[in-house]
Amino acid sequence: MAGYGKLFRLDGRRALVVGAGSGIGRESARALAAHGAEVICADRDAGSAAYTAEQAAAEGSAGAYPLDVLDPAAITRAAGELERIDVLVFTAATNIRKRLLDYTEEEFDRVVALNLAASFRLIRAFGAGMAERGRGSIIGFASIRAFTVEPGQGVYSATKSGLVQLLRTAAAELGPSGV
Repeated sequence: MAGYGKLFRLDGRRALVVGAGSGIGRESARALAAHGAEVICADRDAGSAAYTAEQAAAEGSAGAYPLDVLDPAAITRAAGELERIDVLVFTAATNIRKRLLDYTEEEFDRVVALNLAASFRLIRAFGAGMAERGRGSIIGFASIRAFTVEPGQGVYSATKSGLVQLLRTAAAELGPSGV
């Protein structure tokens, strides 16, 4: 029987980690590189993306790509420029901890734009190529807030619940194509 280290090898796969500049995104990039994937570390902060790429390169193969997911044209451009992506991981999100009645329209729009609309655009832009090639993985990070209510977390919770349903739908629609 093969050792445990061989059970999760990603040699020959290209992974795009969006939100790789810090936190869960940074650690996801490092882990994917350690398992053999060629990792592209994307973040709106080009310096942070480069730093993560440097760390991930110590584990395997990695590079940096500046990407602002709040710019729909930038997502479309990235899908064209990066070509074959086998694994899409997105962790970029924001939370404004306020009760619903205290939220401004601008705050609501900002949380929904990053946590849900950008996720939709990433799934659409990169999922299409995966479906055409007949394989791929799309991984979005939600939160316990998708299922558990807490005062002051309403908008964030709604976007994370929406993300869970968006990913479930993507799995149902793209799964028959190997994604």
